[in-house]
Amino acid sequence: MTYQGVLTKMETEYASPIQYYLVFENDFLNMNQLLNKHITIQFVKYQCLNCGLDKPIYRQGFDKQCFYKVPQAADWIMRPELSKAHLDQEDRDLEFEKKAQLQPHIVYLANSSNVKVGVTRKSQVPTRWIDQGAHEAIEIVEVPNRYLAGITEVALKDHVADKTNWRKMLKNDIEDENLTEWRDRLKPFVPAEVIDYFIETNGETSLEFPVQKYPEKPKSLNIVKQQEYSGKLAGIKGQYLIFEDETVFNIRANEGLVVNISIN
Repeated sequence: MTYQGVLTKMETEYASPIQYYLVFENDFLNMNQLLNKHITIQFVKYQCLNCGLDKPIYRQGFDKQCFYKVPQAADWIMRPELSKAHLDQEDRDLEFEKKAQLQPHIVYLANSSNVKVGVTRKSQVPTRWIDQGAHEAIEIVEVPNRYLAGITEVALKDHVADKTNWRKMLKNDIEDENLTEWRDRLKPFVPAEVIDYFIETNGETSLEFPVQKYPEKPKSLNIVKQQEYSGKLAGIKGQYLIFEDETVFNIRANEGLVVNISIN
C-alpha cells in the first residue's frame, strides 16, 4: 500500500507509549502500527507549506522567500524574548502575533539527552516534550505571554542547557535526574518580574516512546539526496523514525517535502 502527501510534523497522543500519526491531506497513518514493518520512503517534490509551490525548502517547511515573509517563521518563534505583541508592536503580522504570543506560556525543564530549559505555549503541553524526545519534564513557571517566558529562558540558560543532543536522545543515552531539585536550584535565577508565576507544587511528567531498538550510531537520512530509502521501522522518538539499520529520519526537519510512503 502506498500513501502520498506533504510531510508535516507527526501528530501525537499522550499515552503509554506515545501514539504517533503522520497526517496527509486525504489520509493518515498510525505510525505505531508500522513497527516491525518494512517501509519505503520516496522523495517526489517540494511543496512549500505557505505558497504550495515546488521550490526548495529553506527552513521550517517554507521556501526561502516565504520563510522571510510569514509570521510563523519570525525570529520570536525561536527567540521568545523578542516577542513584542504585549507592547502592541508588529513584527510581521500583529493579529497573528497577538494570538500566538498573548496566551499562557510555560517555561519547563525537560530531560532528553540532558536537562534543558525550554518555552512552549501551555496548550502545547505535553506535545512539545514529546517532540523533543524527553522522557521526563516539569513546569517551572506559567506566565501570561511569550515575552515573559522568553526572558525567563534567557536568564536560566546561563545555568542549564537549552539544546538537545539529538544523537544522545536517539541512542537513549540518558540519565534520570531529579527535575524537582533542578527547578528549586534554578528558582533564584528567575527574573523578579516573573517570580510570582513560579510553580512549586506540580510533579514530573514521564513519557514512554514506542521504541523496540535504539541505534548505537544513528545515521541521519537525507531523502532529497538519496531519493529513496527502504528499511524496517524499529521505533519512534521525538519526531524521528528509527530504523533497524540505525538510519533515522527526522520528519519535522523534512516538512514541506512531498513523499511516497509504501508499506511492504
